[in-house]
Amino acid sequence: MKLDPTKMKDWEIAAEAEKHMKTVYQLAEELGLEQEELLPYGHYVAKIDYKKVLERLKDRPNGKYIDVTAITPTPLGEGKSTTSIGLVEGLGKRKQNVIGALRQPSGGPTMNIKGSAAGGGLAQIIPLDKFSLGLTGDINAIMNAHNLAMVALTARMQHEFNYDDETLAKRGLKRLDIDPKRVEMGWVIDFCAQALRHIVIGLGGKKDGYPMESKFWIAVASEVMAILAVARDLKDFRERIGKIVIAFDRSGKPITTEDLEVAGAMCAWMVDAINPNMIQTIEGQPVLIHAGPFANIAIGQSSIIADYVGLKLADYVVTESGFAADIGYEKFWNIKCRLSGLTPDCVVVVATIRALKCHGGAPIPLPGRPIPKEYFEENLEWVEKGCENLLHCVNIVKKSGVTPVVCINAFYTDSKAEIELVKKICEEHGIRAAVSEHWLKGGEGALELADAVMDACNEPTNFRFLYELDEPVKDRIEKIAKEVYGADGVIYLPDAEAKIKLIEADEELRRMPICMVKTHLSLSDNPALKGVPKGWQLRVRDVLIYRGSGFIVPVAGDISLMPGTGSDPAYRRIDVDVETGKVKGLF
Repeated sequence: MKLDPTKMKDWEIAAEAEKHMKTVYQLAEELGLEQEELLPYGHYVAKIDYKKVLERLKDRPNGKYIDVTAITPTPLGEGKSTTSIGLVEGLGKRKQNVIGALRQPSGGPTMNIKGSAAGGGLAQIIPLDKFSLGLTGDINAIMNAHNLAMVALTARMQHEFNYDDETLAKRGLKRLDIDPKRVEMGWVIDFCAQALRHIVIGLGGKKDGYPMESKFWIAVASEVMAILAVARDLKDFRERIGKIVIAFDRSGKPITTEDLEVAGAMCAWMVDAINPNMIQTIEGQPVLIHAGPFANIAIGQSSIIADYVGLKLADYVVTESGFAADIGYEKFWNIKCRLSGLTPDCVVVVATIRALKCHGGAPIPLPGRPIPKEYFEENLEWVEKGCENLLHCVNIVKKSGVTPVVCINAFYTDSKAEIELVKKICEEHGIRAAVSEHWLKGGEGALELADAVMDACNEPTNFRFLYELDEPVKDRIEKIAKEVYGADGVIYLPDAEAKIKLIEADEELRRMPICMVKTHLSLSDNPALKGVPKGWQLRVRDVLIYRGSGFIVPVAGDISLMPGTGSDPAYRRIDVDVETGKVKGLF
């Protein structure tokens, strides 16, 4: 059956492709994995024992390392995951030994408006249902580990509230004197549940917990997820888990998971999850799936461990940073590369005509509603104006000293003149650009992109960080705001000022890298401002302390760590064929 994205839905294409997919045993043989290094979860999903692979191949040179980022997207997304998968397929068509290293989708967007992160058209990951609905249980393990910490905290608060010091001592407990108004963590769930953003817990009698305000975040915003993304091995993971600051006592001293004696049990939930997962593209190239999305509220990177494994097994590794260059790539550049010791050989910046038109003045397209008719009509003026955002994002990559390649992710509705205009503007600025039709044609449609990337990977790089860790916290935040976002400066609200003062007084905390929380829909902290906003200041309202993962987390604007579910969510169209057990309707 011919797979035609213009006539078939993504899940229908995936269902057809799954009839011919390779087993994990075939993939393992092609990669040169040994039997004990493969940990199958059925015939088409597996984990890889990272420790055994890295030990066996420790002397093998690393392959080429490619990161995929994008211009500032519309609320619909611009196909960054699809491009990453298409590039893997394109390199495969060029007979290159290639692996993708991508993030696991969250149940929040999968069941909401955006859908899964499996790609689309002929650039997809399969099996789609397993990938989209929990895979091997990593996010479930993260939820259990995170919520166990909250169970430990709330139980301890209840016992300290109900018993005196002598009674606590008889039970083997020392009073921690936790301040109920300074509980940093909340609970997590892997759905977009706005009703859980602000809650009250512990109602009832003295046996029903300590009454206080609390909250839920989406699971992938958990610090446990961040630690999975940046840990180098299980030992590093265990040490980081024990440093998670869950609350403060009444004197201002941090209370960690180690203080609550829960860190070991949290790590026990994560022992299997630390091994990366392996599935495949619809054209049969292996893809490692590990860690999670949401670079606007989290680190939003695939794991360092998955990248280590991929770079030892393949000649090219294609990874992805969440959202645009100002958020995802900035974190890849200044956090992930700093912690991993890896540097990219090339960075792909994905652009669509749709996003360029949006930045040039077209009406903003909204999820769940018809795309405005203006996006189906040629408008060179909007495209040219929107290229200001593209050039800004390319310059962010250039600041890191790495060669950028612009991928024009072509839709079949784009006009030839619009695409040629973008190529011309890139050429005028000395930027390598390639048109890719991977959505429509799979790997065959990504050959121009694959060639451009291979060419760019042969150029020397001069990788450098934006800031050094011994610089004051405010100086580093302002460097990101001014040099990456284009802000005039930074405004700190009182809560943020207090947290920064606390951080600067702690030698370990003050040397941690910055992990910004900011809208992905604008270079600014206001999602309504498109293009390259001028004359604005970044407003930092709070600073979270992620001592375990090792991040200082400034929160800018009004963004929430718990997204909301829209009025027309994807779950309305998802069902199961009761005869075959196959899931249908995923996208």
